[in-house]
Amino acid sequence: MTERGKVWLAAAGIVESDGKYLVVKKRYGGLKGKWSFPAGFVDPGETVDEAAVREVFEETGIIAETVGIAGIRSGVINNDISDNLVVFHMRRVGGQLSSATTEIEESSFQTKDELLTDTRTSSMIPPFINGLEKYKTEMDPGAQFGYTSYKLLSNQRND
Repeated sequence: MTERGKVWLAAAGIVESDGKYLVVKKRYGGLKGKWSFPAGFVDPGETVDEAAVREVFEETGIIAETVGIAGIRSGVINNDISDNLVVFHMRRVGGQLSSATTEIEESSFQTKDELLTDTRTSSMIPPFINGLEKYKTEMDPGAQFGYTSYKLLSNQRND
């Protein structure tokens, strides 16, 4: 595993297809057993949008392309590590849904209503699928992550 230092950069993909969103359940970490968007760290020599495409494919078998930026999740873990995630809107262009990798317990396409009513849905999903209406939304994703600061940022302005 690459030493990430104290500034982390990751990418996630919101893939919507036929009115459903692509989500995964990770086998580890703070999102273990929860629905979340496919995501992972940017590798050396890779742009952030390339990382989103790669992570979506690795975690789900779905081939997608980026079409825009949904927003940024930026947090600080234990007052020390800057953890940043660029969240992309993506369009499915191929592939077959697959699950059960070493990292992923399950992948699925789910409706907005399914995700909004399932207690296993990550706290980051509702603001993004409802459309971030403010430039900055501060929230608490749960103590299991150790965040001392956590924000969702979008291109919307507070006027």
